[in-house]
Amino acid sequence: MFTTAVVIFVPGPAAIAIAAQGAGNGHKRATFGVFGVAAANAVYFILSATGIASLLIASSFIFGVIKWVGVAYLVYLGLSAIFSKSGGIQFASGKLQSGLSLFGKGFVVEFANPKALLYFAAILPQFLDVSKPIIPQILIMGGTTVVLDLISYSIYAYAGDRLTSGRVKEWIVRLINRIAGGALLLAGARMASV
Repeated sequence: MFTTAVVIFVPGPAAIAIAAQGAGNGHKRATFGVFGVAAANAVYFILSATGIASLLIASSFIFGVIKWVGVAYLVYLGLSAIFSKSGGIQFASGKLQSGLSLFGKGFVVEFANPKALLYFAAILPQFLDVSKPIIPQILIMGGTTVVLDLISYSIYAYAGDRLTSGRVKEWIVRLINRIAGGALLLAGARMASV
């Protein structure tokens, strides 16, 4: 689980998206997005545990669809953060996004990342002890992964909220949006090369 913790805590597209949700909606409301990311990882974990992930990875068409939808979404988020007046990270205003919208965005950002599917499909079988009951092992590993997701992305939501709740100058937020947008574009380019 140490490997999973390292992978989860390293900032990626989902971390950037959740930090932006925290900045624009407050960290408590961004919890919906955090649950969306955790739900997407839980789906990938279940697919890996049941062997379905191996079938998806083996199907170049299905894996390609997941990959290119993810690339397109990351490019969209990156360009929005760079060129939109509001950018990816916005100061909280009176207009908050719905919990369902935040959950959906968190889910899509993580689910559109085929690296998560590859990760779980590659790592899960290595830690299963086939001489012992499999279901309890999967439940413990899956539960631990969800808890780590909730902790990690809650920290990102809180950091995004703190960034915009203080007296941060607008040019600093613009700079952060440009950097975050560039990171999302880079993540999309890296995903396209998988």
